[in-house]
Amino acid sequence: MDSSSGGDSKPPALTSTDAGHDAGGAPRVRRRRFRLLFEKRIALFAILAALPGVTFGTVLIWTHDWSRDTKVSLTILEFFLWLVLTLALLDQIVRPLQTLTNVVGALREEDYSFRARGAAPDDSMGELALEINSLADLLTEQRLQTIEATALLRRVVEEIDAPLFTFDPDHILRLVNQAGERLLQQPAARLLGKTASHLELDACFEAQNETLVELPYSAPNARWMVRRRSFRQSGVPHTLIVLSDVSRALREEERSAWQKLIRVLGHELNNSLAPIISIAGSLASRLPLPQLPEAQNADFQRGLNIIESRTASLHRFLQSYRRLAQMPSPTLKQVELRPLIERVAALETRLKVEIAPGNDLVLSLDPDLIEQMLINLVRNAVDAALEQAQSPQVGVEHARPSVTLRWTQFDRKVALMVEDNGIGLLNPSNAFVPFYTTKPGGSGIGLVLSQQIAEAHGGSIELGNRPDTRGCRVKITLPYRQG
Repeated sequence: MDSSSGGDSKPPALTSTDAGHDAGGAPRVRRRRFRLLFEKRIALFAILAALPGVTFGTVLIWTHDWSRDTKVSLTILEFFLWLVLTLALLDQIVRPLQTLTNVVGALREEDYSFRARGAAPDDSMGELALEINSLADLLTEQRLQTIEATALLRRVVEEIDAPLFTFDPDHILRLVNQAGERLLQQPAARLLGKTASHLELDACFEAQNETLVELPYSAPNARWMVRRRSFRQSGVPHTLIVLSDVSRALREEERSAWQKLIRVLGHELNNSLAPIISIAGSLASRLPLPQLPEAQNADFQRGLNIIESRTASLHRFLQSYRRLAQMPSPTLKQVELRPLIERVAALETRLKVEIAPGNDLVLSLDPDLIEQMLINLVRNAVDAALEQAQSPQVGVEHARPSVTLRWTQFDRKVALMVEDNGIGLLNPSNAFVPFYTTKPGGSGIGLVLSQQIAEAHGGSIELGNRPDTRGCRVKITLPYRQG
């Protein structure tokens, strides 16, 4: 019996001492009874087993009436056969054990290619070899399953759209997926080995589990849900952190609440406005009353006109807000981006809107909704640019009002940007709050509608001050879908 490697190795010899440690940790030497090596014991037992027969044969040879040379030759032959048989017996016992030792040693070193040959049932040594081979097959299968499971886990981690990080006990980053790289805006090679403090992720450890945190890398209005779990790797405790962007979910809940409120208020106010308008119209039709002086008739007429005008204005006001609750779902079409942007820019007559050079792209979108969104954003940008020019500050040099439309394509997305050189945003966090406005007579729904349109297309919208110069920048990110 031999192994598939074809090599033999001998087990280490037993010594007469055994090293250990006492209770205090100091090394100690424990004496034990001297024992012969296994091979030597087998050889000794084989010699002793054949010794009576050899002795008896030697006596028979020397008591026979043969010549002295014949007796010496037969004695030497006898002892030679004794030695050969002893070595053969030793080899038959020791070699299979050495083969099995090689196989077990290879399994310990995680080399599962070794097998014991000549394994057969109904044989003690053969059955042991069969069991070791079965163990090797089982370990091979388990190792293959582990490798496949690990590869699958890595693939799943990479495909997860939520940022995922693992940290060791010293809060040093040991694993990050692609979503985490996008959040931190750096490749994994530059992130691994850095501390959570250096990566500005301390908030993920300080916050309670499954609570919201703000991160410096994300958009101003982004909210992240932190999920923290502990696990062990090679016996060392690690921390798994998964971040979930709940900004859109929170906005959807907020939008749903506003839509319900708008529907309720619109219904109740419309029920009251309709009879008020009707009664005001009926009373106005009866004027002037002959029994009243002309001045009083004029006062009544003026009051009824005010009532009718303000109720009509309030009705239009409510109708504009109801658009928040009744925006249709987008109907996607293949649309050329450049003509759409040129059409939007041409609609603005107060100021020439500049269009920056860009690639000709064809996107899958709803042209009516996107056009309405861009019209709102361009109108806001022109308002801001003109307001800055018409309200000069003492000692401040103002540039010529300008509004620029530009776009760029990256990965599978397209970014549309509307830039102005107005005074910028004083409170960007309230920009997408429904009904919030800083313009006299504004409704406060333009940006909210734009956000709804962008998100209905699977995109997003960001609003902030320009980093390079004075003014505001609106960035709309849309999926680059073709066909």
